[in-house]
Amino acid sequence: MGWINQTVTHAPEIFLLLAVALGTILGRLRIRGFAIGATACTLMVAVLLGQLWTFVIPPLLKSLLFGLFVFTIGYRAGPEFFASLSLQTLTQVALALVMAISGLKLILIFAHALHLGPGAAAGLGAGSLTQTSMVGTASSALEQLGLAPDSLKQEQANIAAGYAVTYVCGYILVLPYVPLIAPWLMGVNLKQEAAKLETVLAGTDAKEPGQLLYRKFQARAYQVTTAAGQTVAAVEAQIGRRAVIERILRCDRDVEPNASTVLEMGDEVLLAGPSGVVVAATSSIGPEIEGEDVMRSVPGQIVEVFVTARHLHGRSLAEIVEELGGVAHGVFLRVLLRRGHEVPIGPATRIYVGDVMSLVGLTRDLDRVLPRVGQALRGSDRTDIAFLAGGLAVGLLLGLANLSLGGIPLTLGGGGGALVAGLVCGWLRSRRPTMGAFPPAA
Repeated sequence: MGWINQTVTHAPEIFLLLAVALGTILGRLRIRGFAIGATACTLMVAVLLGQLWTFVIPPLLKSLLFGLFVFTIGYRAGPEFFASLSLQTLTQVALALVMAISGLKLILIFAHALHLGPGAAAGLGAGSLTQTSMVGTASSALEQLGLAPDSLKQEQANIAAGYAVTYVCGYILVLPYVPLIAPWLMGVNLKQEAAKLETVLAGTDAKEPGQLLYRKFQARAYQVTTAAGQTVAAVEAQIGRRAVIERILRCDRDVEPNASTVLEMGDEVLLAGPSGVVVAATSSIGPEIEGEDVMRSVPGQIVEVFVTARHLHGRSLAEIVEELGGVAHGVFLRVLLRRGHEVPIGPATRIYVGDVMSLVGLTRDLDRVLPRVGQALRGSDRTDIAFLAGGLAVGLLLGLANLSLGGIPLTLGGGGGALVAGLVCGWLRSRRPTMGAFPPAA
């Protein structure tokens, strides 16, 4: 045990990393479909280790890691936060006020009933509401009260203790509340509502969509026989609106595939679209061929597009396709990512500023769409350290400011300042995707 005590004293960072490793492993475990998650499990492991030994973590390290954590939350939510500010979101603002006032009242009631000090009460609120930023804000507010050093240190320790104990309860109790209690209070059947939502997202009951809505596709070459004498528009309509004739080769010469272009016997065409539609196009066009000539020198690519167009925010894919019209001709949506998670694609799927769309098509078609949607992202693992570090520094500086109201110091604190800075930097990133590169894994 002697070597363990020496390690605790001289290298507490080892146990810090151990708590993260064990918490992440436990967070992956699922029991009947439920998983507590890495955050809560890491917290529980850290609390357990803290009961076994006394660790002294440098204050600078705690402040830095806490600031990075809160800043990242704001950075990821920034684009959606500012894009959604409108009269339509007043209900969300009202809900936030109800939550804040109700939470404050309950914290004061429990603090009075249990004779808790300001630090323990703040930790109770931060943990039960799972609002980590309150920890930093409360710590900064305590520093403004002029407490003796020993008292201040004890109250700040109480914040951490209250937070650690109640966060686990606040986190775990959400699991039975969402599937069991909330549906009962709302008078809905969760399974039926989920099935309805899945139907909406899949778009089975929606009107026929345009080309931007489908992601499973391929391109094949055909020789025109059946379609001879028909226009490109007529053939595409016969096959299905999702199919697009991308190239026409006539006597080894390219013919512009306009909607009014008439196909002739023996033409070689390149057809792109959903796999099922393209494979079945033989009856509408003619026999499939290897088509090395027609498929060669066709500049197609996959482009990751960061959505920045505010007029698209909150609109469905069907609405966007209808607005784009012919601009979206020949462009296909493969994947839609939101905060690093893939979103089901269907006509009713809504697009928000900050989403990342993976678009596929010919270069000329993509060049038409990109200016109307956002900005292309080029693959890179580079992190814009200057932008992120500068933003976090400004946020922490903002957290030092305080305003006295009736003798009560009001301040954002380090956590609040970092959160605000993250929101602003995330919004700036959505407006200028060329700056503030921050890979999701980081």
